[in-house]
Amino acid sequence: MAAAAKIVYEQDGVFIHLCSERIGEQDTLPGILRLIDKGTGAVVDWSPVDDSLDPSNIFCAGKDSSSVVEWSQCPKEKSSRSTMHQNSCEAEWDMVNTVTFKKKPFINGDDDSTYNMNKRSKWAFSFNLTDLKSIKKNLEGMGWSYLVFCLWDDTFLPALHFHHGGSTILLQCLKRYVLLSESSHDDRVLLVAYNSKALSQSFENLFEEHAVGLVQKFKKDPYTTTLGGFSKVTNYLMYAFRGYDVTSQQRPASEMDLSESISGLEINHQEEPGFEVITRIDLGTRPEIQRGEPVSIERWLQCMDAEGKVLDPDNVKKMIFKGGLCHAVRRLTWKFLLNYFPWDSSKEDRRLLTKRKTDEYFRMKLQWKSVSEEQEKRNTRLKDYKSLIEKDVNRTDRTNPFYEGHENPGLILLHDILMTYCMYDFDLGYVQGMSDLLSPILYVMENEVDAFWCFVAFIEQMHCNFEEQMQGMKTELSQLSTLLKLLDLGFWNYLESQESGYLYFCFRWLLIRFKREFSFQDTLRLWEVMWTGLPCQNFHLLICCAILDSEKQKIMENHYGFNEILKHINELSLKLDVEEVLCKAEAIYCQMMKCKDLPQAVGEILGLKDSTVITPDLEISAPETGVPKNSWRANHSDLAVASFMQTNENLAEHTDTAQNGHKTTAVE
Repeated sequence: MAAAAKIVYEQDGVFIHLCSERIGEQDTLPGILRLIDKGTGAVVDWSPVDDSLDPSNIFCAGKDSSSVVEWSQCPKEKSSRSTMHQNSCEAEWDMVNTVTFKKKPFINGDDDSTYNMNKRSKWAFSFNLTDLKSIKKNLEGMGWSYLVFCLWDDTFLPALHFHHGGSTILLQCLKRYVLLSESSHDDRVLLVAYNSKALSQSFENLFEEHAVGLVQKFKKDPYTTTLGGFSKVTNYLMYAFRGYDVTSQQRPASEMDLSESISGLEINHQEEPGFEVITRIDLGTRPEIQRGEPVSIERWLQCMDAEGKVLDPDNVKKMIFKGGLCHAVRRLTWKFLLNYFPWDSSKEDRRLLTKRKTDEYFRMKLQWKSVSEEQEKRNTRLKDYKSLIEKDVNRTDRTNPFYEGHENPGLILLHDILMTYCMYDFDLGYVQGMSDLLSPILYVMENEVDAFWCFVAFIEQMHCNFEEQMQGMKTELSQLSTLLKLLDLGFWNYLESQESGYLYFCFRWLLIRFKREFSFQDTLRLWEVMWTGLPCQNFHLLICCAILDSEKQKIMENHYGFNEILKHINELSLKLDVEEVLCKAEAIYCQMMKCKDLPQAVGEILGLKDSTVITPDLEISAPETGVPKNSWRANHSDLAVASFMQTNENLAEHTDTAQNGHKTTAVE
């Protein structure tokens, strides 16, 4: 049952200023402005207190089904007014000449709301905060305060003038639901993003088990489902990448058509000054890659000395990258890969470290365990963390025998570890998606303390992805777009033409590192390969490229649009083969390494900025004085790739596999 609506802000004396020559003697329309918390989201609502005006001369407004008022620009003035609305400092005064109010039936279905929205005046308008893109304020000291709301489809609502004050209080109330930051282009414009709680709640639609429900909704109404289920995440990312002025950053369709119609044509448009522009580059032939066998117990023991120290960590990482690990070795080896155990530590060093970390863990666990119900009532953040954790834990990997069943001890450990992490990093706390990252770790460790510290190390790698501003996600999606542009400019142009150039559909891949895209066992293999840090920095972005490269033909041949692309990518869940994807990702890396004209931006993403960044199988000394910074690539890239590809053959000769039919125990 939906929560009752709650009015959190209400202010009368909020006017729309109209043109007196069109409306007779009245030049202002008084009304009441409200901010309504409907439980599932917040709505800004303006209702006039005088319905006596004649609507015959007021022009137009088009909006989607989430709003009560429909807005659309007057056809004969659309082109000329569109630019004016975005650039004119007085656009709010021009609004009355270019838009009309067109009443639209209210269909949101909130019959039990405390505020009856069905009895609205014909002059009222309303919009959900998920549709809000920016807010424009007036200059201080220039008459009554006013605010102009701009929606994500670049619709500007009429300026609301606060004759009785209250605009500052409204902005403070809005900050409970959204993040407001000043535009770098105009300090009167506040850009809208979503706070961590709202964004975390919106992840639910991304994490539906196997996305069965979402797929069914797509079949019935793909448009509504896409913009409903993914609106908060998508709008947040659109804000992050496109900024306030969206249209100025979009490439004209004619340019995209030209680059596709003439094979080999390079179009070099400096869209953002100061950034390197990637044009069509011949990457050469993509090599065939073979995977190796998993590292067995016998092979792992051969890599350690009598004191339990790893003899050659680099070689061990190479073996893991090429073949992964047999399950019996994972419990110990993952602790090295996640830097919980130092690679040069002895068995005794690790015993002492574990004892110290165990004491530290239970001290933190006791902190939240000892919080009384009365204390919890006064600690809203801890209460919110606990509520969200309990909700997520009860639906995390429940089909896995390790977590299935009522009151499963694995679920209790998941809950306790996540609550303890809130004590470890209370500022970050819990964000939806973290339970997906912890589940495989706990499955492998089968130990509460070890799982916690490995989880801490994993989150440390991805901390910025979960922070309030999600800067890590912005950066990774931007870097992925750069790599894809180099790999296949034609495909990237197609995605851009379908408003998918910022790769929003890869959001879940990156946030939880493909956890929902592969089977549980394949996820274990994928993560241990990525944790080696080989063959380059940001290898997970090349994994994204490999998946997209496999799907591009179907996407382009079927002329998929934004909704269809999102639906198609979502339906790949649990249908991907991890070994095939890893082979292709490594092949793409080798292909790029052999490119002598690799753009600097790509080199920096892959960690190839200078000669000290090398492949796992080739050691290259620093360049001599006077040698250009990137000359090593031309001299050594062929040898590096050849050496790296040879690794699989070398591993095949030395890697032992566990004997079939023999029970193996985990290495400690």
